[in-house]
This record gives sequence, structure tokens and C-alpha cells, in this order.
Amino acid sequence: MTSDENEPKIFLARNIKPASVRGRPWVFSNQIQFSADVRAIAPGTVVRLAEPDGRLLGLYHFNPHSLIAARLLTRNHSRAIDARFFRERIEKALLLRERLFERPFYRLVHGEGDFLPGLVIDRYGDAVVVQPNTAGMDAHRDLILEAVQAVLKPRTIALVSSGAARVLEGLPPLNEVPVGTLDGAVPLEENGLTYFADLTGGQKTGWFFDHRLNRAFVSRLAKGQDVLDLYTYAGAFALAAASGGAASVTAVDRSEGALQLAARAAEANGLADRVTTVAADVFEHLQNDTRHYGVVVADPPAFAKSRKDIPSALKGYEKLARLAVQRVAPDGLLCIASCSHHVSAEAFQEATSAGIRTGGRAARLIHSAAAGPDHPVHPLLPQTAYLKFLVYALD
Repeated sequence: MTSDENEPKIFLARNIKPASVRGRPWVFSNQIQFSADVRAIAPGTVVRLAEPDGRLLGLYHFNPHSLIAARLLTRNHSRAIDARFFRERIEKALLLRERLFERPFYRLVHGEGDFLPGLVIDRYGDAVVVQPNTAGMDAHRDLILEAVQAVLKPRTIALVSSGAARVLEGLPPLNEVPVGTLDGAVPLEENGLTYFADLTGGQKTGWFFDHRLNRAFVSRLAKGQDVLDLYTYAGAFALAAASGGAASVTAVDRSEGALQLAARAAEANGLADRVTTVAADVFEHLQNDTRHYGVVVADPPAFAKSRKDIPSALKGYEKLARLAVQRVAPDGLLCIASCSHHVSAEAFQEATSAGIRTGGRAARLIHSAAAGPDHPVHPLLPQTAYLKFLVYALD
């Protein structure tokens, strides 16, 4: 099936070099010619974007009210954006994941990294969470659900999307279960462990698959050590450390509901005797704790929700590192992460290094990593490489 070319046609601004836009996943509002007709296009509409001379660049989701005005769907401007289009893109994403993982627990679609801008799909066995974060993907959510059902045939599909990205697109929060039912948290498998995720009441889609390899790395570091896991959420790093032979694990989070999931997972894996959960604000806990640990893990939520938050976020990461290293035993390790895509890897390393220094410790950076391979990075969009994970060996 091909496009009927009824999509509105919009043009690049005349001062924009087409080569600077061609093939890139995002086109910003200041790169587009706006008129009354263009401003009247409904958010989420598929448009044909053309160079000033009329040469078509492809089909895009368009939102005239967003800074990121156009998001590339395909350079084939005769392609129909229908259920088949989404099914084929999801099938390609599935083929890659099945080469990477033996079990069906992973991020299936990672937005621009899988050429479906603004769409996230996480798979938990026979349950799937679909997260349409843009007006375009929200407008096409029925087609996306149809495609997911055709490709995966899951028992349950949850539609969950909220937060800053959706607000910027002018969309209300979304939380519903259009296919099947959910009765509490669902189990998932990772690195040989069973965890539990709250798909509709937890953070984001209920779990963070991006740290899979980093948790395996921490598991190897934990043998025989007392471990402090800060921002443990549902116990991901905590159980990884315990399964690696940690002598003890203290898992801290301010969410009682998340800690209940962590405790449930510890029990399910026979690790309850090694894991202690603590409901507390992390910064307050660090200021009150007097113990020292062989390994401290800090995986906070995003400190920078937008570019204007970068200065305060860097101060936050510096403070977190400064307080965390006071809890690290001599010759111990600090593992610290950032999921703020607005904060660069270089800035994050500088902030954490400064915090370690002002905390009175000397350190060597022994490991740096990013998200796992089910979170592919679009080569023309550095923002998709959002996760930073650093491991410091302290004096």
C-alpha cells in the first residue's frame, strides 16, 4: 500500500541547508516555514516535508506547537503510515532482540533508535507496555496496538505514558489496559533472576531494562562485600549484588511500593536473608548512615528534565557523589549513573569526579558504560545515548 499523498506538505525554511536536515530524525520549529495553514495542522498529523525547491525529504509526524516540530518516519514519501508500516518496523525490532536475548524480557522498541520516533515498547513475556510519548504516536496508538497484537500476540497490553516529554507535546497522561487485564505486578527475568514490575503504577514502563549489563557487572564486583544500593526502586541492583555473593545488601528508596517489589523479588530468589530494604530519602540516608560498604551503587532518576535544569543537575550529581563516597570503605567502589540525556557524559564525569574530590577521596575510573543493546542509539541523534554508568575505585 502506498500513500495517497493527501498528507499536508510543508517546507524547510529558506535559510536552512537541506543537507543539515536530510536523513536526520528531528527537524526543529525554527527550521520550518510557518504560515497560518501550517500552524493549523493538527498535532500528530503525518506531513510531507520538502526542501524549499520542492524536493521531498520524507514523511514526518508533525506538531506545530512543539520545539521538535517534525519527526522522521520514512524517507519513502509514497509509503502509507498504516498498521502494516508499524507491524514491519516492530518485526524488525523483534528480529534484533531475538538475536540478542533468549528470553522475551527487553525493550522491544526504543524510539528513534528503532526508527519509530517517540514510541517505546517494553516486553515482559506475554505482557507488553506501549508508551506513545509524542502527538504523532499518540494519534496512531490504535494502529500500533493492532501491530503489536499481530506481531507478538500478547495476553496483556498496557498503554502508559506521562512525564515531561508528553507535557511538551501537549498531551495528557495516559494509563490504561486496552488488551487483557493486569492483576498486580508481573514477573520478569534478567541475568538469571526473577523480578517484579508494576506496569501501570510504577516508574515509566515499570522496569529499567537499560541497566541489564551494568547490573551483571555489579554482581561480579559484589562478592563478599557489604553493598549499599541507592534508589533501588524494585531491587534491581540490590538483587544482582546479592546473587553475586554480597555479604549484605542495604537497598534504599523512598517508595514503599517499590521496596515491597524488591522484598518480594528477594524472597522469590532465595536472597531475603541478604537484602534489607530501607524507606528513606537517599540524601538524608547518606547524611545519617554511619556504615561503610565495599560497593555503593547510586542510580538516581533524571536530575535534568530540560536543558535549563543542567546546572542544578550537575550540582546534584556532585553532591550525590560527595556524600556517597563517605560511605565507601577503603579500597571500595562507587558505581554511579545518570539517565539525564541533557547531561553529557563528559559533564557527568566531571561532576562526579568533583564530588569525589570534595568528599576527600582519591579515585580511579575503572569502567564506563551505557545502556544495553536493546536501547539502540540513532547515529545522528546523540540524545538516544542518554545513560551513563561510571565505576570508580576509591583509595
